[in-house]
Amino acid sequence: MASLNDIRSTFLDYFARQGHEVVDSSPLVPRNDPTLMFANSGMVQFKNLFTGVEHRDYSRATTAQKCVRAGGKHNDLDNVGYTARHHTFFEMLGNFSFGDYFKAEAIPFAWELLTKDFGIDKSRLLTTVYHTDEEAFALWKKIGVPEDRIIRIASDDNFWRMGPTGPCGPCTEIFYDHGDHIWGGPPGSAEEDGDRFIEIWNVVFMQNEQHPDGSMTPLPNQSIDTGMGLERIGALLQGKHDNYDTDVMRALIEASAHATSVDPDGPGKMHHRVIADHLRSTSFLIADGVMPSNEGRGYVLRRIMRRAMRHAHQLGAGDPLMHRLVPALVRQMGGHYTELQAAEALITETLRLEETRFRQTLDRGLRLLEDELSHLPDGADLPGAAAFKLYDTFGFPLDLTQDALREKGRAVDTAGFDAAMADQKAKARAAWSGSGDTSEAAVWFDLAEEHGPTEFLGYDTERAEAQVLALVRDGASISAAQQSAAVQIVVNQTPFYAESGGQVGDAGTIRTATGAARITDTRKAQGVFIHFAEVTQGSITPGQGAELVVDHARRSAIRANHSATHLLHEALRTTLGDHVAQRGSLNAPDRLRFDFSHGAALSPAELRQIEDDVNAFIRQNSRVSTRIMTPDDARAIGAQALFGEKYGDEVRVVSMGTQEGSGKGADARTYSLELCGGTHVQQTGDIGLCVITGDSASSAGVRRIEALTGTGALAHLNSQSAAVAEVAALLRAQPAELGARVKSLMDERRALQNEVAQLKRELALGGGDGSADVREVAGIKLVAQVLSGVSGKDLPPMIDEMKAKLGSGVVVLVADGGGKPAVAAGVTADLTGRVSAVDLVRAATAAMGGKGGGGRADMAQGGGADAAKAPDALKAAEAVIAALA
Repeated sequence: MASLNDIRSTFLDYFARQGHEVVDSSPLVPRNDPTLMFANSGMVQFKNLFTGVEHRDYSRATTAQKCVRAGGKHNDLDNVGYTARHHTFFEMLGNFSFGDYFKAEAIPFAWELLTKDFGIDKSRLLTTVYHTDEEAFALWKKIGVPEDRIIRIASDDNFWRMGPTGPCGPCTEIFYDHGDHIWGGPPGSAEEDGDRFIEIWNVVFMQNEQHPDGSMTPLPNQSIDTGMGLERIGALLQGKHDNYDTDVMRALIEASAHATSVDPDGPGKMHHRVIADHLRSTSFLIADGVMPSNEGRGYVLRRIMRRAMRHAHQLGAGDPLMHRLVPALVRQMGGHYTELQAAEALITETLRLEETRFRQTLDRGLRLLEDELSHLPDGADLPGAAAFKLYDTFGFPLDLTQDALREKGRAVDTAGFDAAMADQKAKARAAWSGSGDTSEAAVWFDLAEEHGPTEFLGYDTERAEAQVLALVRDGASISAAQQSAAVQIVVNQTPFYAESGGQVGDAGTIRTATGAARITDTRKAQGVFIHFAEVTQGSITPGQGAELVVDHARRSAIRANHSATHLLHEALRTTLGDHVAQRGSLNAPDRLRFDFSHGAALSPAELRQIEDDVNAFIRQNSRVSTRIMTPDDARAIGAQALFGEKYGDEVRVVSMGTQEGSGKGADARTYSLELCGGTHVQQTGDIGLCVITGDSASSAGVRRIEALTGTGALAHLNSQSAAVAEVAALLRAQPAELGARVKSLMDERRALQNEVAQLKRELALGGGDGSADVREVAGIKLVAQVLSGVSGKDLPPMIDEMKAKLGSGVVVLVADGGGKPAVAAGVTADLTGRVSAVDLVRAATAAMGGKGGGGRADMAQGGGADAAKAPDALKAAEAVIAALA
């Protein structure tokens, strides 16, 4: 039996023999389409080739593209686990032609691969064509498919569109007939939704472009876009009718069954299927840089994770389960998708932390759900308000509640749910309609096509000669830029680094024979470096020669921060563990910032260890070396890559620091080894010094370290040293004695405060005899006084003293509090049955314009608003006692 890995290889090898370039899968986060949340087909990474705004050195390509459909308009999440062929993650095998071959070649390619290389019985195959596509119909007939097995489809099922606008064209599909023992009819029939006839391949003849007004025009280059789901064709070739019975899915299901001790084919079958599918999508998303969060792609990832975790809970898993299944996935798919191997520690830790957090939420939420259902008639929908409570209080997305109810044959009143969360619409978005990278202006594509990419010289120099190729303003090329004009300048080669990989763009100057400009930032699009500039003298025109000079001091500071970031990354991994991976960074001239995957705040000891490690390798002053390697070779030697980043055929590998083993020579290894396109110091000693200034949470499961290097770090330490020296001078102590001296002063201060408070109390009580203003009201001795110079917190101990001297009675005191009065009342134990201190305080505070007050029957406190009414407060309290007569 051919494995899914074998089938993938056979497909790619076949099209490689037909002259196709084998192109790696693009990341799941699209880099060239802002309308998509995740890559959902093989053609996504080739979109700009189809539209003609981008060209590559090949016109035929083949891929095995990883895809996710779990958010936005492409969402299969709700069906996963309940059907034989729905997945959140799947692999799409495809072959593509960019203006090369068309229908006459694409159809024979598909037929030959299926019937010869895969050995599928021709008599089991039938095809569909768009009803007006006579050419495709004739080609299928010519290849030997009987006319009664070529079905014309008049609907959009056989006309593919990228979206409301863009490339489009008719499709031809290939279906497999599983036999009349399975219910269902051919495509286009009333029974087409049955499982007898299953689509295994779709070929799109991309020949038109649809415009906003609905019209279509022929594309400059007619192209081919095909897709064949690996899971579907795998099930067919392995003699299965269910994708979940294929070797990879079965291995993951059995891993789930083994971990839970629950029969993979018993009553828990559906739960195992969900776990196996969601394990793939969550792991690949994390490997491509997506982390669970409460918005955007991270929120969709969290929904998938939590759905799988609920099904693990349904299987009776007492401890977090998903992270224990990651090794099984890596064994099955890590050979082809090496990013799974590289990110295994990160995936495992992320799943473990998320499931640990979610288990309490899940237990409480399911109990609440059961309680709500117990009050409803059998079969009744869950009220929207209850579903919203699950979401708002327990973090249950609506679809998780619906999934739990689906098993009980119930639904949610979604209209009520929507009404309940009308004031939280931003948080209610269960799927993001699209967020990828910002579309780049067509002008950059045009310039890249006309002139090619900008050559970067800045690794070796900060000064270079170049030719001005174009000036751009407001997305269009201009013929000249005059003094004071803001303009974007494109040259053929530059020493200016363009913002990338967390490193900010360079600044500096550019000068031509007729003018000069100050460059404030550098970025890039389509390989074109864009110098953001303000003309400071004369004018600049395209075609001129120019001298470009990078701001040396600024670049040096940036380099130091970037190199320190590499050392910091490795120090974090060494101290905290291999799950640490970069989640973002900033390397600016004045500071560095590094975000990394970790679930807890760093202790002071950990921060000290990390800072000490970084500075040890700075003092080592080892050479920072750079090598150009293939991505595979770089990973083979252990180079750290930024997960989700798309690398080309060659990458720069930056190494710094020597970590000694048990001996010298062969036992020594490189400390930091990373794929990086940024600029760096020549020796680690050039960094000078690194000081960590902060550790904070950036997002769920992500921490942020902030630090300073070089002169910035020195200035920071000097500032702290000056502050210490100033305090030492004031205290007439040596810096080493400051801790003990400050502690002594604080103890002395507390003692003085206590003494002052006692004196204030004695003064307020008229010398301390406690006998002033004692009178009887309703047979109860009462002391009621307004005190100046004391605060509310001083009143309770004063009342305790006066109660002790009275023996039996009531004490009511008001402190003027410098305009904001406070009141307290005390009642001796023998009288609490007759009068409550709480009643006395509430009456007094009300008289001073306050509200409330509370405490016990023997002691209560409150506050007023108007100190001038303090006498009225005493009268109000006395009235409460008088009423007892």
